[in-house]
Amino acid sequence: MTTVASGFVPFLPALSLAKSRRSCPNIRTRSACLPVVSASLTQIEVDTTTTTSLCSSIVSSKPISEALHNISLADLDPGTAKLAIGILGPALSAFGFLFILRIVMSWYPKLPIDKFPYVLAYAPTEPILVQTRKVIPPLAGVDVTPVVWFGLVSFLSEILVGPQGLLVLVSQQQIS
Repeated sequence: MTTVASGFVPFLPALSLAKSRRSCPNIRTRSACLPVVSASLTQIEVDTTTTTSLCSSIVSSKPISEALHNISLADLDPGTAKLAIGILGPALSAFGFLFILRIVMSWYPKLPIDKFPYVLAYAPTEPILVQTRKVIPPLAGVDVTPVVWFGLVSFLSEILVGPQGLLVLVSQQQIS
């Protein structure tokens, strides 16, 4: 048996698992395969001698809930933090801009949201806003959910990828 320590593991086993979900005999045993996706969070053991089923070859040494309590940013590799900044920074900025567009679009309720320029802001944000409207209904006829999401996205952007963000600080650490 080969033990893979905590850190990032190639996602090839996870991809082959996704293709071979039918190989799991019972729907209840599929949960034994889930630690593959969170292999970066916990220590896993990979049995390289058995090739019968991926579900039986990957076994977690700790439950996921226990591993989630032990997550810290100190375990994050600076290179991985830079990659996360490169992905999360533009994504959060784009969604912030889209939510600002949705705030402005809410001022004009008769806009044709299914036409070209408006659908660019409507399509990616509407699924998120529909779920949020179930929790936060319109106040006095005003939909405040784009404002709420803009605030959340701005907060996450500042905390994670801002000048003193967590990922920026981790990416600047020196490996000793």
